[in-house]
Amino acid sequence: MDAKVKAHIWVAMAIRMSDMAGRPAAVLRRGDPDSGGLLCVLNGRDGQVVLAQARDAESRPAWVRGTGAAPVPGDVADAYVERQVKRDPDLWVIEFEAPDYLPPFEARMI
Repeated sequence: MDAKVKAHIWVAMAIRMSDMAGRPAAVLRRGDPDSGGLLCVLNGRDGQVVLAQARDAESRPAWVRGTGAAPVPGDVADAYVERQVKRDPDLWVIEFEAPDYLPPFEARMI
């Protein structure tokens, strides 16, 4: 997410893009509407992947697989999300159906 875009606007855009791609999406947790961070839960056949916001070496917005390279069971993903929300109560949590574990929005991974 670009730092200039308010969180609630980015969330609405991502859900719209997901809907247009025929992939259901839902807001699991609302964070700060202006400056809240984001976690994206990608649901696939073999489990879940949680993407977390990050910055690359040039301080550009990017995403990291917070739960690791491989899909994890739902309870592991839920525990990761819970830990992150305890650290940052302003986080948004958005869930996407993603059988290929790719988000429905442009995401530069690091």
